[in-house]
Amino acid sequence: MSRPALPLLALLSWTLGVVGAPTGTWTEQSPRDEIRPAFSRNGDALVISHDGREGLDGWYQQAFAVTGGDFMKFSATRKTTGVENPRHSGLARIVWADAKGKIVPAAVAGASAEPEHPLDGPTDTQGRATLEGVYQVPPKATQAIIELHLQHAPKGRIEWSQVVFAKSAAPAARNVRLATVQYVPTGKSPRRNCEEYAPMIAEAAKQKADLIVLGETVPYVRTKLSPAECAEPIPGPTTEYFGGIAKLNGIHIALSLYEREGHLVFNTAVLLSPEGKLLGKYRKVCLPHGEVEKGVAPGADYPVFQTKFGKVGLMICYDGFYPEVARALTANGAEVIAWPVWGCDPLLARARACENRVYVISSTFTDPKNDWMISAVIDPAGKVVAQAKESGSVAIHEADLSKPLVGPYNLGDFREMAQRHRPGSQK
Repeated sequence: MSRPALPLLALLSWTLGVVGAPTGTWTEQSPRDEIRPAFSRNGDALVISHDGREGLDGWYQQAFAVTGGDFMKFSATRKTTGVENPRHSGLARIVWADAKGKIVPAAVAGASAEPEHPLDGPTDTQGRATLEGVYQVPPKATQAIIELHLQHAPKGRIEWSQVVFAKSAAPAARNVRLATVQYVPTGKSPRRNCEEYAPMIAEAAKQKADLIVLGETVPYVRTKLSPAECAEPIPGPTTEYFGGIAKLNGIHIALSLYEREGHLVFNTAVLLSPEGKLLGKYRKVCLPHGEVEKGVAPGADYPVFQTKFGKVGLMICYDGFYPEVARALTANGAEVIAWPVWGCDPLLARARACENRVYVISSTFTDPKNDWMISAVIDPAGKVVAQAKESGSVAIHEADLSKPLVGPYNLGDFREMAQRHRPGSQK
């Protein structure tokens, strides 16, 4: 096989001491000759092209010397043409190895140092995206093997360029205090239901919480009004009220309410900033028959919102019975999912956190004595790390969002890996 010269950018970076020293040049690789794609160059770009056959798979590969314990930043530009699913077909991998090319142990006892899968940034109109990530070198690794792939993309083409693998500072800690509340409003009026949460929000703020999650359809609960009678615009009275409370206490607030837009009624979760601003809303996608029978319409999008501490997604009650909503939110970048939930199986709550490696914060009306849904903070391993058990109580957990979950018997940083391997055409 031919061995193309080191791309000019990488060569210059190496000379200047910016990139970990390569131990060779970029080589062309494929699992088997019969599924080998075409390799070529376009200036400094590394090109892989597939013909019309299914299942072709190939990548460029180069080894870089590393030192255990160091942090390394990877970035590369990927341009795809005719590739239906770039997040699956156009992936980069970083494989940690010893001097003999064998896999090494992870820093966590009982785990191997599985490959890293840098995530995609936004794709522009020309099909270009930047993949990047910062990773700590496993203690016994002496080389990092960088792989730049195109797989399973009939008639597709990819150009890899601007590849950088450089020593980096450790990622800054991103500590956040996540809070939930256990409370059922009295239903005396929609406004009174909202006001009843004020003391609990103040208590969470007193304990320096950054985000508190409240219940589902807060203005509607126990009022004996229909969803349509309770529905209001967003922004509207409820978001204005909770925006004021959020600003007063300097805290993010998430809750759900019935929203009216023209003739439509949605069950909508909102996220408010510590400045009292509406950061965004999510319309419940999975509707139980009880809401459908009352004329509630489903949403169709999975927005994620940037906060001061990280990216937050929202889902609502029945969404938790299905894996697709939490998976879509995570695919869109969510690190924390705020979940107002009337009731659900707590095992599914833990599954949504574990399968996506995200924090899930639930706030329910279910009495904990019923052995059903709980108001809790659930960590990326699916463990309940805080729970509000008494009516009117608040539970808080402090998390560091900068740390991936890597432990015994897992596949490495599954949060990244899942975005490369999950099924479906969703991008």
